Amino acid sequence: MKKTFLCSMALATLFSVAGCSQSNDTNNNGVNVDSQDITTLRLSHLWPTTGAAHQDIFVPWAKKIEEESNGRLKIEIYPSSTLSKTDATYDATSKGTVDIGATLQGYTNGRFPLTQIAELPGLSNSATQTNCMLQTLYDDGAISSEYEDTHLLFMMGSSPGGLHTVDTPINKPSDLRGLRVRRPSAIAGDIIEAAGGTPVGLPATDLYTSLQRGVLDGLSLPWDAMGSFKLIELSHTHTNMPFYSSALVVTMNKDKYDSLTDDLKKVIDDNSGMEMAKVAGKAIDAEAAKYMAEAKARGDVMIDIPDPLNDPEWKGALEAGTQKYLKDTEALGLDADTVYRKAKEASAACKV
Repeated sequence: MKKTFLCSMALATLFSVAGCSQSNDTNNNGVNVDSQDITTLRLSHLWPTTGAAHQDIFVPWAKKIEEESNGRLKIEIYPSSTLSKTDATYDATSKGTVDIGATLQGYTNGRFPLTQIAELPGLSNSATQTNCMLQTLYDDGAISSEYEDTHLLFMMGSSPGGLHTVDTPINKPSDLRGLRVRRPSAIAGDIIEAAGGTPVGLPATDLYTSLQRGVLDGLSLPWDAMGSFKLIELSHTHTNMPFYSSALVVTMNKDKYDSLTDDLKKVIDDNSGMEMAKVAGKAIDAEAAKYMAEAKARGDVMIDIPDPLNDPEWKGALEAGTQKYLKDTEALGLDADTVYRKAKEASAACKV
């Protein structure tokens, strides 16, 4: 009897310990959520924690998804390319190394040729307009075939990218001759080269040291990125014009999305698409305006060319770059002219 009693006590103790080892989390409504019911999604992006993309887009987005899922979805954010290299983030997402990835299509040159048509000069004057244009092109099926290996959440884009140098004024294309200028994409690189400059491909995370050491003479970047990566500390002459716009994408691993229950898929879906594209655009535009104002207040040289496609100095170089890109894309067997026409239509409809 004593032996049976001791065995029963031991078993009871064992089950008690096992039961206590199952941890519970408390959601925002104060309801306990069993840890086994929580799905954690790892999000990789390239921006620093001080940037608007991190603070004003991804952090609130992750919090909203957690709240609407009653704590059953959690998003761990890895900024500054700490989880995946910037140029490998899309592939890492498609393969499942990353659950959600946010990156620029221009970092995987040639992978998204139709999407990058939206980057061409003169199509956008704000991130809000770029985001709306890109999301429209995706929703209408004009570029959706380029994302079939992932579950696309929403499109993003930069504010218009201008030219920024340490101290060399860029009033006309010939002023770029002999300068080493960071290009954000092949499109911008073609235009820089057509103008006589030397385009240099570098990820945004390497730009500060490259500019500081004289590896670069200037940059082609939007104002939001200039501020996020603290590049306005080193550049004091700025040519403000819609030289190009960078396309960005926020997308999810297909298998991970498919593994979610229908109610959790709905939470993701409710925080995707055009509404999120607009939210992201407004945040980026506010960031761009803030850093441009800071540079002006500091006394930096500002050169404004608001309509370069109708500027006699810039029109030739920009049109040459545009036609080269469209021709190269057509040579791939893709209907670039149709997508360009649709991009112009979406641009007009999305104009703020």
